[in-house]
Amino acid sequence: MNYPKEAILKLTHYIETRDTNDFNWLSTHNYKELIMLRDGTSGDIKSLEWLLLNKHYILAAFINAIWEDPKAFDLLFQKKAFHWAAAANIINGDEKAEIFLKKANLWHYAQLAYTIQAKIRREGDEGMNIFKMGSPFKPV
Repeated sequence: MNYPKEAILKLTHYIETRDTNDFNWLSTHNYKELIMLRDGTSGDIKSLEWLLLNKHYILAAFINAIWEDPKAFDLLFQKKAFHWAAAANIINGDEKAEIFLKKANLWHYAQLAYTIQAKIRREGDEGMNIFKMGSPFKPV
């Protein structure tokens, strides 16, 4: 899913500041999955489980792609979620991914990626991987 720019910017600001106004905006506009993404990038298993149970597979794969899981990247590409794959690549240090997002007029996803990258560095680079537990997807 390609989220509206405003939703991604609210999520980005929420990750940076934990501002309750951003949280409330995301909740009011039914973007609970983006709230869960914030915690999932910190390794919160319950958030990741919630994403999977509520069929937000792209966001769950994005979380795993942050930790350089090739199966997660495969899933993002299969589902044509190139903007999420590019955001994960930015977090992993790929400068070309930033160029892709700029050209696609999706710079807000790059901003989100840099914010998540900074958050991970603050918290420590522990990471997690649901695909080691088994993928919810079967190849089509």
